[in-house]
This record gives sequence, structure tokens and C-alpha cells, in this order.
Amino acid sequence: MRFPLSYRESILTVVCDDGLRDEAFDALMEARFSIESKIAEDPFFGMTYYPYEASPSDDDIVRRMCEASKIADVGPMAGVAGAVAVHIAERLVSEGSSHAVVENGGDIAFYSPEPRLVGIFADHPVFRDLAFSMSSDRIIGMCSSSRTVGPSVSLGASSISTVISDDVVLADCCATALGNLVKDEGSLQGAVTDIGSRNGVTGCLACCGDKVAMFGNLPEIVRADCSELDPYRTRA
Repeated sequence: MRFPLSYRESILTVVCDDGLRDEAFDALMEARFSIESKIAEDPFFGMTYYPYEASPSDDDIVRRMCEASKIADVGPMAGVAGAVAVHIAERLVSEGSSHAVVENGGDIAFYSPEPRLVGIFADHPVFRDLAFSMSSDRIIGMCSSSRTVGPSVSLGASSISTVISDDVVLADCCATALGNLVKDEGSLQGAVTDIGSRNGVTGCLACCGDKVAMFGNLPEIVRADCSELDPYRTRA
């Protein structure tokens, strides 16, 4: 079952077993309520570009954003899309779904024991009609940031910066951090080495100009007609 899921700024695509649309929407609203309540309590949480310390009273989703922000050295809202995506995916898995793929603006919470293609969408000719061939028996994160595609804030110059981690929120925060570090072609290798070496990161890639750099363990990249892959698409 594949369906769109949206509420205000949240525009997602969900793939899971049939009959779980209401559960996915409930999880979306639950995640948004926790994050919006934290911002109402402390607006600085919603605007800072620096790591933020969680308080004992924070909900789990807020604490996960704060912990990831410290590892990635970015603000906690850098992980908001991944946090919402993984919250929904975890709900779907808890409801017994045999697979759960939740794409939230290019940030993906991915659970599928069967191989699936995840298209790479970037404003870069190198990635035209390429996809990751992925499978996982647990929820993992594949998240992307870009200076040239999408509305997300990036302080760097990468066409796409993608990070994979067992922690979806960390993948989202580190994708932002990686994008920030890529200032030009010369900074690519240092940027992916830096982010790829951080605790909890499985692998990453970034491209700028005519160059692409990779670090760590990444899924196999294969040729594919990416126009047929929605919603399995990592994009900014």
C-alpha cells in the first residue's frame, strides 16, 4: 500500500501493509504535537543552528533530535523530518507491517527485508537514473540535504549530501552537517571523511561540481528509471 500523508508543512509518502493509513496519520500528529509543544515552550529550540541540550521532561522524539544534534554539531531542527519519518515507521512496524518506507522531503525511514530501489534525485548529471538497491531487517535512515534542490537550509554548495545510519534522526542531522561542510570540489573528500567517521554513521556521499566523494558502507548503486521509483527516492 502506497499513499500520500500530509498535514500543514509535513508532506510525506508512506509505503506499508494495507489498512494502516489511520495509524500512520495518528503517528504523524503525535510527532508534530511533541515537537510543536517543545517549540512553544522554548522557541529557541526551533531556530538555533547549534546543538541543544534536552531536558528530563522532553518527549522521546525531542530527546532524539537533541542527541543527534550534538553528534552532528547542528541545531535539533536539522533532524525534524527524520524524526517524524521514523516515528511513523516505528508505529507501522509495531502494528505488524511487513515493511515500512516513510519519505519526508528526501529523508527516509526505511524498513524492508525485501530489496527495494531508492532513487537518487539530485541536480547533478552524475546521478541521473541511478538508485540504491536496499534491504534492511530493521529501520534505518537514508537522509539527504542539498543547496540546489528543495526548501531545506544548507550552508554549503553540494548538489546532494546523503547519509545512512541506523539512527534516522542522526542521518538527517548529519546530512545537514555534510551539506554545510561541502564548500567546493576541494572540500568534498574531507567533508565525507569527517561525517562518515562520526559515531553512528554507516556511510555517506556528496557531490559538488563535477566530483563525487563517498565514505563508509553504502548500498549498491544501480541503473534505474527513477521516474518509476517514487516514493523510494532520496532527495532534499
